[in-house]
Amino acid sequence: MPVIPDDVSPFADIDLALPDRRSGKVRVSYRLDGGHRLLITTDRLSALDRVVAAVPFKGQVLNQLAAWWFDQTRHIVPNHVVAIPDPNALIAVEVTPLPVEVVVRGAITGNTSTSLWRLYSEGARTAYGHRLPEGLRRDSLLDCPLITPTTKAEAGAHDEPLSVDDVVTRGLVAAGLWSQVQEAALALFAFGQRTAAAAGLILADTKYEFGLDADGRLLLIDEMHTPDSSRFWERSSYESRLAAGEDPESLDKEPIRRALSRVGYTGEGSPPDLGAEVVAETTRRYVTAYERITGSAFVPASYPVAIRITSALRSRGIL
Repeated sequence: MPVIPDDVSPFADIDLALPDRRSGKVRVSYRLDGGHRLLITTDRLSALDRVVAAVPFKGQVLNQLAAWWFDQTRHIVPNHVVAIPDPNALIAVEVTPLPVEVVVRGAITGNTSTSLWRLYSEGARTAYGHRLPEGLRRDSLLDCPLITPTTKAEAGAHDEPLSVDDVVTRGLVAAGLWSQVQEAALALFAFGQRTAAAAGLILADTKYEFGLDADGRLLLIDEMHTPDSSRFWERSSYESRLAAGEDPESLDKEPIRRALSRVGYTGEGSPPDLGAEVVAETTRRYVTAYERITGSAFVPASYPVAIRITSALRSRGIL
């Protein structure tokens, strides 16, 4: 993992980051001096664009797995990571995020209103500007990956489907830059597919986010190829389960999705209590994904998560 540069201290005088604090669904972001941000992951898990559960060790797995992927893909596109000071934290370059989420799909799957399978099952044969062939089955693999971009909340309706041409014609991303983004996204997905296959997995789909640093350089940001941002299926049982009409075995947050679906929760109001078994199974899948992909055993931190960071912030009444 990258080392902490001498001129970037995530622990000393961290109160100087105030008052610029941003909290997302699964992480908290603080501005540091020198054009950097401290990103702290949490154990919160989101679905249907809502925080629906807390999964033990999820923050550590997400942070460390994303950091591993960032290290593996620097030859494809640079990323925003500067250092990994803690199992639940990373220091990143301050960026201006592009207003588009770049979803790459290698399979026709999903239940949300913007998923390929939902659109296809409702009769659509053109989605995101792509022509879809007849005879596709749910969860079947596509001949080639498709880029299916959506808007970010800051750019209008959240997860609004876009064609690849819409991104340019609507002025969301300039044509030359969008070409760079698409090339990088497809290269990242191809690398992810190869790496997943070596681990006995299928990378079915994923989401990438990109941003520009102060010099206008394109960077990969947020996270990548984690059980939060990607679907990983077991390769060994994929064909037999598909033939039997069963969902693929997954190493992602599918237990949470299914539990919410069983009780009819659609994101309105408070999420239901998912129960200890569902949460434990989700934890197992997150840890298994980390170990299968990286080839390393997951060892939880032996001290309270991010204690050096959170104690400094709490002493100032921030957390």
